[in-house]
Amino acid sequence: MACDPCTLTTGTIPLLISFPHAGTDIPQSIASRMTPAALLRADTDWHLPQLYAFVRQMGASTLVPGYSRYVIDLNRPPTDTNLYPGQDSTRLVPIDTFRKEPLYLHGEEPDAIEIDARRATYWRPYHDALRAELARLRAEHGIAVLWDAHSIASVLPRFFEGKLADLNLGTADGAACAPALQAAVEGVLAAQSAYTHVTNGRFKGGYITREYGRPADGVHALQMEMCHATYMDEAAPFGYRADLAARVQPLLHRMLDAVVQTHP
Repeated sequence: MACDPCTLTTGTIPLLISFPHAGTDIPQSIASRMTPAALLRADTDWHLPQLYAFVRQMGASTLVPGYSRYVIDLNRPPTDTNLYPGQDSTRLVPIDTFRKEPLYLHGEEPDAIEIDARRATYWRPYHDALRAELARLRAEHGIAVLWDAHSIASVLPRFFEGKLADLNLGTADGAACAPALQAAVEGVLAAQSAYTHVTNGRFKGGYITREYGRPADGVHALQMEMCHATYMDEAAPFGYRADLAARVQPLLHRMLDAVVQTHP
C-alpha cells in the first residue's frame, strides 16, 4: 500500500520543522530493482521526527516525507545542480550510497522519463506543502522560520575528512536568515560544552535552506545537520538511543526557543 508523499502538521507559532530525509518507504516497483545496500537505507536521517517530537508542544508545524531519499532527494534542486561545486555530492535521484555502493542492480538505473515522473510524484508535493505552510505562517505572524532538520553518519570520507562536528548549523553563509537568528543559535551552542559544533562548515544548507530562506521577505531558514551518534546507533539496524536522545533534546529545545524568541 502506497504511503502519502508527505504529512504536514500545522502549528500555532511561526516555526516549521522540515525533515526531508526522514522518509523510509520505497515503492516495490523501485525496490525490486535495488541492491541489498540500497534496501538497508543506511543514509536515512533516522528517527528525527521522534527526536524532535517536543516541537509539537512548542506549537511548531512539522513536515515529514513518506519516501526514502533513495527514491528522490527532496533537498536537491529539481534541475539536479550540484550545490557544492568541486565537492562530491549525491544526485536528485541517487544512484549510489554515501559509501559509493550502487543502489541499483546492473542495468536497472532510472532513466530520464522515470526521473521526471518521480519529480512530479514525490518531490513536487513536498515542496508545494513546504511553500504553502511558510506562506501561511508568514501571513499569520508576519514572519516564518524554517528549521531544516538533518542527520548523518559521523564518519564519511566521501564528504569530509575525519569525524564531523556533532552539530552543524547552516545558513548559506548567512544569506538564508537574519543575522540575529544565526547569532541566537550560535549563542546557545557556545554556552554548552557537551557537543562540538560549527556554523557554515562542510554543510552550509542544501536546496531547501537556500531556496526558501528569504530574510528580506520575512522568511528565514536554518539547517541543522547532526551526527547520528548524538542520538542513535550508527550501525544497522540503526536503533534509536533514548539515553543519548535525552541528552541532546534539551539543547535542541534551547536552540529552537532562541529562534522563536528572537525578533529580527
